[in-house]
Formats: sequence, structure tokens, C-alpha cells
Amino acid sequence: MTYQGSCHCGRIAFDVEGEPGQAMACNCSMCSRKGALMWFVPRGQLHLRTPEDQMQTYTFHRHVIQHHFCPTCGIHPFGEAADASGRPMAAINLRCLEGVDLSALQITHYDGRSA
Repeated sequence: MTYQGSCHCGRIAFDVEGEPGQAMACNCSMCSRKGALMWFVPRGQLHLRTPEDQMQTYTFHRHVIQHHFCPTCGIHPFGEAADASGRPMAAINLRCLEGVDLSALQITHYDGRSA
């Protein structure tokens, strides 16, 4: 299935292919502040509908995750990094997708503060 996602104002819009069955809630200093529920997909399943120069990027700690956000409304719809085998991945903020029943998801808690 293809889901449509965006930031609050719509400046960052995208489609993502797949079926979210579970989400990750991380307690690191970034994720706990933005309140995201992340769904990880291969980067090729994420298709931007707006130019990349429409978003801003923030990195911290080890600078391996690119946290993308909208410079207008401040929402963080997704991030990018590589998995342990070096494969490009996207971390989709499920709260930014249309038509996803968040209450039906299995949520895994990750201790990012200790990582």
C-alpha cells in the first residue's frame, strides 16, 4: 500500500510504500521531544513529492541520522540513515501519514538515551 505523508503545512510532502505493522518509540533527547512514532523502510520506498531543498536537516550526537524537518511549521516527518549493513533507510514519522490507525500498531520502545 502507498501512504501519503506531509509536515503540518504541506511544504514537505511524500509517499511511502509498505504496510506499517509496528512502530518504534525512542527516548533519545531528539525523539522524546518531537514525540515521533517511527516506521523504518528501505529508502527506495520513500518518494518525495517536493524538492529536497524545501526541508532542513539536523544531526547530533554521532551525526549518522539526518533528521529532516520543515523550516515553516517545524514538523519532523522523516529521517534518513543507513542500517547496520550499510543499506539506506528512512525512518518515517507515522504521525505524519494519512490513514494509519496508530492504536493498531505494535510499539517497540528503544532506549536511545543509553545508546
